[in-house]
Amino acid sequence: MDASADKPHILVVDDDTRLRELLKSFLSKNGFRVTAAGHAAEARQRLEALDFDLIVLDVMMPGETGLAFAAQLRRTDNVPILMLTAMGEAKDRIAGLEAGVDDYLGKPFEPRELLLRIQSILRRRQPSAAPEVEPQRLIAFGPMQFDADLGELTHKGKRVSLTDAEVALLRAFAGRMGEVLSRDTLCKSVGSGVNERAIDVQVTRLRRKIEPDPSFPRYLRTVRGQGYRLVDA
Repeated sequence: MDASADKPHILVVDDDTRLRELLKSFLSKNGFRVTAAGHAAEARQRLEALDFDLIVLDVMMPGETGLAFAAQLRRTDNVPILMLTAMGEAKDRIAGLEAGVDDYLGKPFEPRELLLRIQSILRRRQPSAAPEVEPQRLIAFGPMQFDADLGELTHKGKRVSLTDAEVALLRAFAGRMGEVLSRDTLCKSVGSGVNERAIDVQVTRLRRKIEPDPSFPRYLRTVRGQGYRLVDA
């Protein structure tokens, strides 16, 4: 049996050939299987043929940008995405979060930081061995049902695609259904490097998936000055 089959599999998508090869070499030396693609169309071909644990995605690519690719991929796939971006403005990072990426890293970056962020994302995919609050295994709100053990959300029995951040949010709410959770608490639930503005973005994205009218939330409600709470309405 090939021992490498047990290693996390990463897809690196970047049009810069030199950087792509450097990332492939660095990540391979640090315990990952790595497949590379030079643009969005090639990345789709790789995704059709192989399963990946995480995508490292450049935002600035000719033709279809990383943002557009991430937004389209999120409609059908919840594979974690770490975006590499030379754009340092907050609005650009927020655009990435709105497109469904799980984390971002500005260029130029230290390889060690990239490795730590990848490891952090992959750890968040695993259920906590000893959570502070044991979530209910199944919670229901309206026509939605969330299985906290599996991290699966269904709408009238049909599965709804979720990002890792959205799964983490729902698990946090499942542990304290009906209670108000502060943004700081939700930041800690989602993971390191997440700020309160990012939580607001993630809540907005989650509402689009669970609310009949996201502009007037019925289930995931804002409690002004305190945070958010999930109710069964």
